[in-house]
Amino acid sequence: MNKFEEGDKIRKAIKAKSWNEIKTYDSWQIFKVISEFVEGFEKLAKIGPCVSIFGSARTQPSDKYYKLAEEIAYLLTKKGFGIITGGGPGIMEAANKGAHFSGGKSVGLNINLPFEQFANPFIDSDKLIDFDHFFVRKVMFMKYSQGYIVLPGGFGTLDELFEAITLIQTLKLVNFPIILMIEDYWKDLIAWIKDKMLSENNISPEDLDIFVLVDTAEEAVAHIDNFYKKYSLKPNF
Repeated sequence: MNKFEEGDKIRKAIKAKSWNEIKTYDSWQIFKVISEFVEGFEKLAKIGPCVSIFGSARTQPSDKYYKLAEEIAYLLTKKGFGIITGGGPGIMEAANKGAHFSGGKSVGLNINLPFEQFANPFIDSDKLIDFDHFFVRKVMFMKYSQGYIVLPGGFGTLDELFEAITLIQTLKLVNFPIILMIEDYWKDLIAWIKDKMLSENNISPEDLDIFVLVDTAEEAVAHIDNFYKKYSLKPNF
């Protein structure tokens, strides 16, 4: 059964429930949501400053982007930052691996999915949190990250990226560094944003300053380091 057939199966099961059953389920679901928030807040409040690294779960260990994510995480932890990822394979595994072998904090916010996602083995045993709800997990990323580093990825990566940009744009989130890795991967998207969104006044020119594009691990780490030196903030060593 592929993921689309699995989705159809879930939708059919939901339709089979009566309206009262759905309402009862939704009411009890509130407590599940609250429990995920409580666990996330309690665990993540203790970890100190961290940088979140995003990218495709499908990236293989032999891929250049996997090695780049590992290097970035390694260098960041040497600067005193912990690393937060979505906890799964691919780029997430690479980032947790870099943090693990540098002796830094390696945090995984894993999402329970019927396919593709599983927790990688490089997350600290006391820093793995499992979520059923994407929106709860996204709050944890936003609340406990001192920066986002975004490597090549798919829809999920774009979702995290644009959520952060939107919240900074609307002043709902304090400004922090957002770094897009590998200009060649993102350049067509950025060109479209400028050509369509900016030219039609759907965003402002200064909105493009919310993020930067770099190509090397050293540039990414330097940008984070310089940002916090500028604001006289330091990670916990």
